Amino acid sequence: MASGRIRVPPLHPAGCRTPRLVARIPPMAQTVTLIPGDGIGPELAEATRRVLDASGVKLDWEVVDAGEAVMEREGTPLPQSVLDSIIRNKVAIKGPITTPVGVGFRSVNVALRQSLNLYANLRPVRSMPGLKTRYEGVDLVIVRENTEDLYAGIEHMVGPDAAESIKIITRAASERIARFAFEYAVANGRHKVTAVHKANIMKFSDGLFLESCRTIAAQYEGKVAFEDRIVDNMCMQLVQKPELYDVLVLPNLYGDIVSDLCAGLVGGLGVAPGANIGNEVAVFEAVHGSAPKYAGQNKANPTALMLSGVLLLRHIGEQAAAERVEDAIRAVIAEGLTVTYDLGGSAGTSEFADAIVARLESVAATA
Repeated sequence: MASGRIRVPPLHPAGCRTPRLVARIPPMAQTVTLIPGDGIGPELAEATRRVLDASGVKLDWEVVDAGEAVMEREGTPLPQSVLDSIIRNKVAIKGPITTPVGVGFRSVNVALRQSLNLYANLRPVRSMPGLKTRYEGVDLVIVRENTEDLYAGIEHMVGPDAAESIKIITRAASERIARFAFEYAVANGRHKVTAVHKANIMKFSDGLFLESCRTIAAQYEGKVAFEDRIVDNMCMQLVQKPELYDVLVLPNLYGDIVSDLCAGLVGGLGVAPGANIGNEVAVFEAVHGSAPKYAGQNKANPTALMLSGVLLLRHIGEQAAAERVEDAIRAVIAEGLTVTYDLGGSAGTSEFADAIVARLESVAATA
């Protein structure tokens, strides 16, 4: 980013050849809602904030709380004040938040997506030098519909011994997510979109999703290739030959499962970023959970949340800064000297962040 002062040509109307400095109105900062989360979330959020602050982009942080601690204090894990902050600032980044299994409150993550109509869940996965995996050269983007399917949460007990969940698929939501996938492909030089479904069995719901994807695909013919795969076959093919695929578009449940599978191809959830994008606002988050047993131990790997911060920078138009941050993260991991235990090192969360900040500052000093 430019500094608050600029140099003018050395020859000015008075004839003096000495450069003069002219004050300039500094660029306005982008205000970002920061939700630290719980478990390991606050540590990851702090590390990510430090790295983004070192990117050269001027960011103001509005910190708000959601999750288990807020539930105890306010009777809800997602207070209206959190939603108001996100709506006001248009962008947010969120640490992981614990979701009780089987009992308790519904997922804050799902509630955020539905409350703010964050209909597109974007989860890129890319191989990273320095990480030992079974695959090389993986570069996939998962586009997951975020608002309906079984995650709509329409379920009830049928007597004491049966439960029923209702799967909702609509043409409007399916065409909207398909268009997002194709527009993403065009904007980012991607060549193929694959729709993933189970329309051979669920002929009405998944059949409608597939029909909707085909309708949108026809509008991009000649620009982006299109194909479809049945979800179980897709999972097999991803572990056999992931290099054949590019952008995947999926309904909500399949998208959740397949994106975790794809994260496993490149090193796991610890390096898997995510973005939830709507027409007005966007919330960025790591794909992994809150790992409460590691909370406060300075052990957790912040890569996924930092890479989610890279997606945030791209979203607000700071492409060069996004590249700098991503390059710094990848360089520190490739070097392998200051990484967390899950990446093969012994550094803590804060020391890993220190190394990335130092690399960013070094690049800035030589620019």
